[in-house]
Amino acid sequence: MMDDYSLPSWIYIAVLTVFVGGVMKKILASHLSPTPAVVAWLGATVLVERLWAFCVPAVLVLVLLGVICCLFSITRSMPATLLPAQGKAVFITGCDSGFGKATVKRLDSMGFEVFATVLDLLGDGARELQRTCSSHLTLLQVDITDQQQVHQALLDTKAKLGLKGLWGLVNNAGVCVNFGDTELSLMSNFRGCMEVNFFGTLSVTKNFLPLLRRSRGRIISISSPAGDQPFPCLSAYGASKAALNLLVNTLRHELEPWGVQVSVVLPSSYKTGQTSNHAYWEEKHKQLLQSLPPSLLEEYGEDYVNETKDLFDSFSSEANPDLSPVVNAIVEALLAPQLQPRYFAGPGVGLMYFIHSYCPFSLSNRFLQKLFMKKKLAPRALRKQSSFEVSSNNNNNNNNNNDEKLM
Repeated sequence: MMDDYSLPSWIYIAVLTVFVGGVMKKILASHLSPTPAVVAWLGATVLVERLWAFCVPAVLVLVLLGVICCLFSITRSMPATLLPAQGKAVFITGCDSGFGKATVKRLDSMGFEVFATVLDLLGDGARELQRTCSSHLTLLQVDITDQQQVHQALLDTKAKLGLKGLWGLVNNAGVCVNFGDTELSLMSNFRGCMEVNFFGTLSVTKNFLPLLRRSRGRIISISSPAGDQPFPCLSAYGASKAALNLLVNTLRHELEPWGVQVSVVLPSSYKTGQTSNHAYWEEKHKQLLQSLPPSLLEEYGEDYVNETKDLFDSFSSEANPDLSPVVNAIVEALLAPQLQPRYFAGPGVGLMYFIHSYCPFSLSNRFLQKLFMKKKLAPRALRKQSSFEVSSNNNNNNNNNNDEKLM
């Protein structure tokens, strides 16, 4: 029966085997949701069908694959044995609110020695942490874009740690200061995002690396899917996170010989910082309208800009207020015996990355547009152009009809 197979068939089977195996390996290593796993299962079924010609009992192969998948699922669902938190020191940035503040509370309750940076030591967030956390918490006023403040935070941390190294650095501080098309976004927004999300994080990481190398510790950075995928109207934020993601991947390779492990946490949409502050986005919207050149505003239309602001406002109001998935991912990254390269925190992130990695670009792009920015208005200039074309077509049709009548 094997003689019936020609060389092209052998090549087909080999390529299909490599593809299906690669897909399944990537899925199992990426903490994806069950939906993409079904796609991989269908691919495996096609492979089994091709192997039927070699007298391999397809049913037995499917059963074997099912048993393997079940064992893997059981293994992953079992609670992992985490490393002890006692005696470990962690430095975390951006703790006035959001992920940072929630993570500090969790780490402090677990027995970590936590060094947390805030922008305002007298602010509500800092006061809440001082009131609710133990004496093991050290609050430091740090703007991560200020090199002098970052260096002073390093000196303060070293003075308290003594000869003990730093187990974990959690790069959490970040900003998203823009909304709108790239052409409408201010250059100051691009620079502001890069200054905090990339350069600030890089500065903190470089300063604290000696302490991390001493303890063979870990670097955990909070990034965003917008750094890997082209979310509409988030170019400034996404570009800064893309730079951060590449930095993380590079550090992972460079620090491996030192025993320092590096990972990134990719959250879905959550209510943090200013995302749910309606007054903040209204002020940003007014600043944008005032700063745009009149000719550019005329081409896009104020109603187009207003719709974008309303869509952001609506998207923010629907964001998840429960930050625990992100906090859980950070804790696992700090204490798991084997650190994963990335952690998906929140529903739908795994599926999003699967579509981005394996589906055609047109499908992935449409998925992002439907998921994030469901715009109904086109820019004003395009609407006028469309109306002019429709009017011209109607006139041409009328002229043609008149010519036919005359004939």
